[in-house]
Amino acid sequence: MSEFKKNPAQVLRAAGDKPVAVLSHNRPAFYMVTPKLFQLLVDELADHDLVEIAQERLSRRHTAIDIEIDQI
Repeated sequence: MSEFKKNPAQVLRAAGDKPVAVLSHNRPAFYMVTPKLFQLLVDELADHDLVEIAQERLSRRHTAIDIEIDQI
């Protein structure tokens, strides 16, 4: 934490595209990520949610009703 407080910009530059764990008393206080990595994480979480929805719906496919597309 003390190194980060002295020069946060330098810590970020040194990390490049990698995440940074800022420690306080040898325990993670917080993590910093680039906007690009943050967006990738958000997208991955959204995809994970969609997979769960699809799997749940597939588990109920035996309750589906067959219809002709012309009936819609």
